[in-house]
Amino acid sequence: MNSTENPDEKRQPILSIRGGSKRFGGIQALENINLDIYGNEILALLGDNGAGKSTFFNLLSGLHSVDSGEILFNGKTITKLSPYKRVRQGICLKFQTTRTYQNLTVSENLQIPYFEAGRGVGRNDILQWALETFDLLHYMDVKVKNISHGHQQWLEICLALATEPALLLLDEPTSGMTPEETSRTAEFVKTLNTANMSILVVEHDMSFVRQIDCKITVLHHGKLFAEGSLNEIESNQDVRRIYLGD
Repeated sequence: MNSTENPDEKRQPILSIRGGSKRFGGIQALENINLDIYGNEILALLGDNGAGKSTFFNLLSGLHSVDSGEILFNGKTITKLSPYKRVRQGICLKFQTTRTYQNLTVSENLQIPYFEAGRGVGRNDILQWALETFDLLHYMDVKVKNISHGHQQWLEICLALATEPALLLLDEPTSGMTPEETSRTAEFVKTLNTANMSILVVEHDMSFVRQIDCKITVLHHGKLFAEGSLNEIESNQDVRRIYLGD
């Protein structure tokens, strides 16, 4: 292969956004975003506060509609699909803030995603592995409000996995976690990716980003600012100035 060729050019993206823009009143949250996510890829989305990361996730999940542009999933447009239909297509979002039912048990919470995904209650192999990895099987009959913050964050990931997604969107999955829990989550994400799952993650914790060591895209003021490997992004002086605080 010619050294100047991009191997991604020969692959079909699992998800593409073309010319994606979103405005809220006088604020241009996202402007002309063009981005591809490929099968069996981890992509980290970085950016300072107000860069447009959460808006971007909300466009992909269908919580917000694009003002202009198109979103494709497995080569088919999903631009106008509602959130639950996107879940059934294979896209699921783990929110930044906990959205579990605190007064229900872990087991009862896990029943809910099956109905959202339009299938009967059951446990797929990846979900079962995740529950075991995060020690959640010990808390199945415990109300969510009585388990630790870290376990609640892990339960959120398991709730997303219960829908059997092809593309998992993780919005700050280690928020509020201890360093040990963050490292454990990073190892989980890397292993999950080896099971042919594509993952897009927003995270402020650079120790987590370094541990997953994946391709990185940087947003700034609603625009794509830079992309590359971890080494390329960390050595980019403009990125260091606006995001890494150098």
